[in-house]
Amino acid sequence: MDKKKIIIISSVCAICIIAIIAICIVVVGVSKDNNSGDISGDILLGSGDSGDVSGDVSGDVVEEVYTGPKIFSGDARPIAVMIDNEMGARPQAGLNDAYLIYEIIIEGGETRYMAFFKGKMPEKIGPIRSSRHYFLDYAMENDAIYVHFGWSPLAQSDIKTYGINNINGIYDNFFWREKIKGWHNAFTSMENIMTYANKKKYRTTSDAPSVLTYNREDENIESEMTANKISLKYSGLQYSSYTYDKESKTYLRAVRGEEHRDRWTNEQFYAKNILILRMKNELLNDPENKGRQQLYNIGEGDGYYITNGEYEPIKWKKPDRKSVTTYYDMQGNKITFNDGITWVNIVPLKADVTIE
Repeated sequence: MDKKKIIIISSVCAICIIAIIAICIVVVGVSKDNNSGDISGDILLGSGDSGDVSGDVSGDVVEEVYTGPKIFSGDARPIAVMIDNEMGARPQAGLNDAYLIYEIIIEGGETRYMAFFKGKMPEKIGPIRSSRHYFLDYAMENDAIYVHFGWSPLAQSDIKTYGINNINGIYDNFFWREKIKGWHNAFTSMENIMTYANKKKYRTTSDAPSVLTYNREDENIESEMTANKISLKYSGLQYSSYTYDKESKTYLRAVRGEEHRDRWTNEQFYAKNILILRMKNELLNDPENKGRQQLYNIGEGDGYYITNGEYEPIKWKKPDRKSVTTYYDMQGNKITFNDGITWVNIVPLKADVTIE
């Protein structure tokens, strides 16, 4: 090969190398421009279903923090505990560790509580009392393990019929006795309850959603109807009340005119949300003739929702015993609740209810 051909070939090779280098520089520059455009902010993980992200890739990568309700969280199965409310039973224990509490009339004009626990582990709960059949409806709709000490004949039958996972103090030694006169002295702990739940091989986790739908942030009703003092008269014997505390934005409870406090901590029981549901009740045709009640809680009826110093009239609906009770405002919108303890007060149709 002569000298002239070698020079030509060398020149062509040099030109090719320069062209390749130029192309690489352009590609890198375009890539940088595409990644450093007019985007600002942090990347949020899990912020949308489409997987789209926004943010400056040069900033920190921050996982989105859930700021929603804490009162009902996790996959622990709810535990429903029957708690006495007769004169000798107070003060009770553990109610401020519950997320949901029902108060319903029983025989003799008294009321009884059913408290739901999830996650929190109170050291002392009680005093534990016996089951009544209409409480079972709310245990079922909450997918709860049902804890009680004894039962009425109809409750015993229904627990078997519906296959309700229950722990009964008559047969299960999950409780201890406090030095209290009468039969209001059986107490327990969540640790004891879970020991027997596992012993009985009950399912202790649940993927059932909360019966109540919670707001992600604290919200006012904005009804312009104030609720600073609520009085509920279940009967001539039993009445309870709530007083709004503006500082904590909760309602402090009283029973029969006395502050309702925990037996051991002395903390006053309180509610973030109050539901008042009116339902028909009448004397049950009971072979034991003990004055037990029938509650007509299937169908629909009226009530009130109270939170943050305001209230509004509502409608409740429950198609059948296992169905979840739903709550609607007067425009037909489903009610969402603020994060915190909710007391559900189921009162007779003729009960005196005062909200001021």
